[in-house]
This record gives sequence, structure tokens and C-alpha cells, in this order.
Amino acid sequence: MPHVVTQSCCSDGSCVYACPVNCIHPSPDEPGFATAEMLYIDPVACVDCGACVSACPVGAIAPDTRLDENQLPFVALNAAYYPDRPEGEKLPPTSKLAPVIDAPKVHAREANPLTVAIVGSGPAAMYAADELLTQRGVRVNVFERLPTPYGLVRAGVAPDHQSTKRVTKLFDKIAKRRSFRFFLNVEVGSDLSHADLLDHHHAVLYAVGAPNDRRLDIDGMGLPGSGTATEIVAWINGHPEYTDLPVDLDHERVVIIGNGNVALDVARILTTDPDALARTDISDHALAALRQSKVTEVVIAARRRPAQSAFTLPELIGLTSTCDVVLDAADHELVQADLATVDDRLTRNKLEILSKLGDASVPAARPRIRLAYRLTPQRVLGADRVGGVEFIVTDSDETHWLDTGLVLTSIGYRGKPIRDLPFDETTAVVPNDGGRVVDPQSGRPVRGSYVAGWIKRGPTGFIGTNKSCALQTVQHLVDDYNAGHLIDPLGKPAALDKLVRSRRPEVVDAAGWQAIDEAEIARGGADRPRDKFTSVAEMLAAAAAAPVPPLRQRVLAGLRR
Repeated sequence: MPHVVTQSCCSDGSCVYACPVNCIHPSPDEPGFATAEMLYIDPVACVDCGACVSACPVGAIAPDTRLDENQLPFVALNAAYYPDRPEGEKLPPTSKLAPVIDAPKVHAREANPLTVAIVGSGPAAMYAADELLTQRGVRVNVFERLPTPYGLVRAGVAPDHQSTKRVTKLFDKIAKRRSFRFFLNVEVGSDLSHADLLDHHHAVLYAVGAPNDRRLDIDGMGLPGSGTATEIVAWINGHPEYTDLPVDLDHERVVIIGNGNVALDVARILTTDPDALARTDISDHALAALRQSKVTEVVIAARRRPAQSAFTLPELIGLTSTCDVVLDAADHELVQADLATVDDRLTRNKLEILSKLGDASVPAARPRIRLAYRLTPQRVLGADRVGGVEFIVTDSDETHWLDTGLVLTSIGYRGKPIRDLPFDETTAVVPNDGGRVVDPQSGRPVRGSYVAGWIKRGPTGFIGTNKSCALQTVQHLVDDYNAGHLIDPLGKPAALDKLVRSRRPEVVDAAGWQAIDEAEIARGGADRPRDKFTSVAEMLAAAAAAPVPPLRQRVLAGLRR
């Protein structure tokens, strides 16, 4: 009874180190780990010990006998990753145990223990905090501009992917450590400067992601009815900055340009029965709009061929097992042509699934998703608002039009400049060497400045990829501290509190976040995991209801800091 990795795999590698028989790959030290779509369990080598199940932060691993019907394709997918081998041979001949990477050893200085500010509170930030706090005496302060933490896990993961959101349980455990502090509803670069943070910390680690969408520069983008898939996901998830986003679902067709995982997420939500979504943490305003929706088809348009599809195989399996997904006849021919020429195993698996999709010419019984290929957008049509999109069939002079009332782009992300740090406009990342921020002119490290996550490496990888990325940065940060390259902070912890509250009286601490969290869960009742607050004012009101700890407890906490 081998165990199987399923769709919600976050690729953080925790299962790799938990496995006693080296049957989960690729491991963090192997080529391709950073871009792997998921991890895979070798069914021949698996001894059914269940250690990986306990280690997985998102519940993605289960015995093959306990999979539901939609998860069954992952049995073959896991097995297909491994080569055939002679009977009785457990491991492939090239397999090797992944080395257990210990957290960097901090040479503690009692008078000035390592104190780090982390800007951002998403996966890269929380994994970095985890690596730092594996050792005694290290202090971590996390600064987040919203009153709620966890970044894209809260606001960017589709509400029907609740298993993926389970990683926040790990983040909650990290946040409860004695040397961890939240400073939520505080914007670095506005309320506090980089220099302010360096006055009170040995180092500042930025894990702010890549918050900007890449924009499609064609005529008509900007008309009412045009936008980005990322904005729609934020609207669906109740992000307070997107609550009032105008989303018009009165037309029968939505067109999404770009076919990555976010495009699939949006298409799936727009075509899912609202009654099913009502059992998730979807925002109330999005659910109400979806109940009134007239959308019967979402077209996901890609410039290239099926073999170059940007979505991952796990997401395609999940999509086709829950939604009606179709291709028109010309695209079916493209799939067959690509199957005849492609050798890559994972790409062939994608194409095999695409080849089995339904025919778009058959009348639909319910809202459906149509994948379309070799369509290069030329302009958005319409006078006062979007009425359609004009495409050129890629590598031809043929023109193709699609009527639509809503066109969304999903063509990637860009980091944005951080005040007081260098920025590379071409790559849209902060110039760095393994996480150390460097001056692009001199090539020298910028003292006390570090990056992790997408602002470090660009928008690549998955939630768990940030674990190894953060570890690399933390290793360099600790090396610099041990070598005496980081200046001891001038201010004491109490002075930091005073400074933050003078600049941002509405700062939310861990108790405030706990109050928000508990209130949202209570609002969800028995049928929903939570009912989110969708405005900062609501969040702050809930945070203000947090109980104030007794005086003795506050004094002891101050002494520990």
C-alpha cells in the first residue's frame, strides 16, 4: 500500500527529510527541485510508514487505498516519475539520500542576540522566520502592511483549494514562538523606513513577493470590463483592497489571456456551482455575484501550442476531474500533432489528458471551460466597455474574434521597487547574491539587507519552494552575523514598540490577529472554514476586541524581549 502525493503538494520538501527510505523525489539538493511541479513517491520503495503524512503541511499525501475518485490519476503520475528497474531492486540506481540540511549555527552574543526584521508575512517570510527561530536567542519581528498575515496563502489561493491553505497551520505554530512578534497593519517604506528598521535590528529581510501583474500592452486594455486574473482572485478571496473591484458577469463568455495555474483557478471558480463554493471561505460579495452570473463559457487563450501550456500537470488533473473542459477541433489536431513529436514525459502526460477532452461543438449542459491555442491578442474591442477580443492566429495572418464582456490577463508577475534598496527593472527583482542584497555598481553587499522569495528570484516555483529559498538567505545572514559584519542595533525592544505606535497607532499584534482569526472562524459557523472580514475597518474592530493580558504577564513578556 504505497503512499501517493496528490494535487495540493506545496513542494516544501518536509516529506523528503521525514522519509527513512529515500522514496520521495526530487529532493531539495537535486537538479530541477526548484521548478518541479510537485514531488513524487516511489511506489516500489515506499514502506508505508506514514512519516511523510505527518510531515506534509498541506495534507497532500495519503495511502493509495484512501484516495477519492478525483485523486486516482496521481497513483500513475507518482509511479511514472521513476524508471523501470529489475524485480527486487528498490531504488533507481541514480538515487541518493538527500542530505539533512541543518539550520545555520548562530554564534550567540548575549549582549546583542541576533535580531531580524522580516518585511512581509507570506510563505517566504514565515519559512525564513522558521529557519531563524530553530535556535535559541534569535529574535524575529515580522512587519506586514495588512492587519492579517500570510500573504498569497490567504488572498491568492483559490477558495476551493482549502487543503493548500492548510500550510497556515504551520505558520501559526511559527508565530506562537516566544521570540516571534507580529507588527501587522504597518507599512515599511511609509510608516517605517529601512533605516528605522536597521536602527532596531541587525538585519532586514524583505519577503514582499512580486505584487504587480505584468500588463498586456494592446489597445483597449483599460476599458471597463478588462483587468487581470490576479485582481479577480484577490476579489474572490476578500482582499480589502479589491472588495469594490467592478466585476461584470452579465455576458455569457469570459476570456482569459494566458494559461498558467492562476488562469485555471479563475476559470474554475467562474464555472463552479455557487452552492459548492458557499462551503469555502470565498468572500460574500464574490459569492453573491457568482449566484447572479450569466457566464456559460470561460475561454483560456494561449499564444503558443498545447505542448507549451503554462499550467502544471497536477492543476490540469484537478481541473478536468471537477469541471467540463473542452477543445475545438483545430486544437484537438494540435494536441495530436504535439503528441507525435514530444518526448518529455510530463509534457506527454499533459497532452494525453488534453487529447481526452470533450468537443467544443457539442452543446454544453452547464458552464464550461474551453482551452484555446495559437491565439495572439491584438486588441480589446469596444467603445465604452469591453465587447470582444481580436486575435491573430499565431504565425499566420488569420484573424480570430471572441465576443466577451470580461477580458482578463494572466501573463505573470513583476516585483516592484523597495524604497532605499537597489532594483533591477529588467528582471524586476532586488539585485542579490544568494539573498544578500548587492549594490549593482560595486557588486558589494548592502549592509544588513537581505531578500527571499519572489523579490529575490522572480515569480517562479510554488509555496514550498520558498522553504529552500529562505534557508539559503538565512544561511548567508547568519554567516554575516557570526563574522561580525552586521552592526548591533541601537534601539532596545521597548524603543521599537514606542516608535511603531507613534507612527502607526493602529498596529495589530499577535493577539489582535488571533482575535480576527477567531472572529472569522466563528462567523463561518458549521458550514464554512471562515467568513472573512473584507475591510480594514472590520479587521481593526475585531483586533481591538482582543483581551488585554494581565499586568504580570505583560511585564514578563517585556523582560523576555
